[in-house]
Amino acid sequence: MARKISFINYKGGVGKTSLIVNIAAALAKLGKRVLLCDFDTQSNASIWLLRLDRWNKINAAGEGSVYSIFDPGRVKVRDIVVTDVVEGKAGEKLLPGLDLVPTTFNLVDLENEFNGDPKRPHYLVFAEQLAAIEANYDFILFDCPPNILRASQCGIFSSNEIYVPVNPDALSLIGFTLLVEKLYKFHQLSASFRTSAMGVPAQVQGLIFNSIKAGVDIEVPKMRLQLRLNQFRTAKRAAPSAKILATQIRDAMVVRRAVALGLPVALVGSEATDAGPGGDNVINDYRRLAAEIIEQAAT
Repeated sequence: MARKISFINYKGGVGKTSLIVNIAAALAKLGKRVLLCDFDTQSNASIWLLRLDRWNKINAAGEGSVYSIFDPGRVKVRDIVVTDVVEGKAGEKLLPGLDLVPTTFNLVDLENEFNGDPKRPHYLVFAEQLAAIEANYDFILFDCPPNILRASQCGIFSSNEIYVPVNPDALSLIGFTLLVEKLYKFHQLSASFRTSAMGVPAQVQGLIFNSIKAGVDIEVPKMRLQLRLNQFRTAKRAAPSAKILATQIRDAMVVRRAVALGLPVALVGSEATDAGPGGDNVINDYRRLAAEIIEQAAT
């Protein structure tokens, strides 16, 4: 069974999309089969990996993005997967093993305009369709917006693990606290639709310090987050093995350059070529983080 992981924090601006795109790429570089599902209505991960020309075609077509499985509902998840999504300028496949379920701005309509069957809520429809292709992957990652509204619910209901990107600030702590509270309520709401085949409901498995600027002391924020995480573990609202991951992702200009190039940082020019196993740069941060997530299996 694929490991299904949502990346979410109720605080926006923590660098979630750059984190998930580059973790997905690092896992693929390690030989894992990875599917990234974009549930953020801003479509940042989809635009990044498809580049604007391919994303615009999907956006203009009205089908081919995740919302089209709900409306008009003529396609299923398996029909919209973009295989080996990262391409060069000539269409060559640059990172085999990384696939994408793309989104476009029309996903916002899922929140207010879509009227589904109350007996088969949107998140159940998505989870059942995803199950049909789950065996194709080692990891399925969900890029969720900073809330637990309908789009996020699709990823969270399908997941068994949650990783929370954080920055060393008070708002990350507040966002993490709110996330766990809202997560508990959603699990209560959706419990009757779960089956044993879906595995355990998603719990927080780890917190990841992301976009850490040079010279910033994170020890006090880290201590506060650890105390809160301990409280949630004691209350059984986080996984028993949940922890703050040891790997921290530094802030680096190459990440912003990678977005402009439509590539994960692991494929960006000189940064990639000097990132040997012992190298000290953001590419190796992502490599170490991917390896740590592999080791931090859900319990």
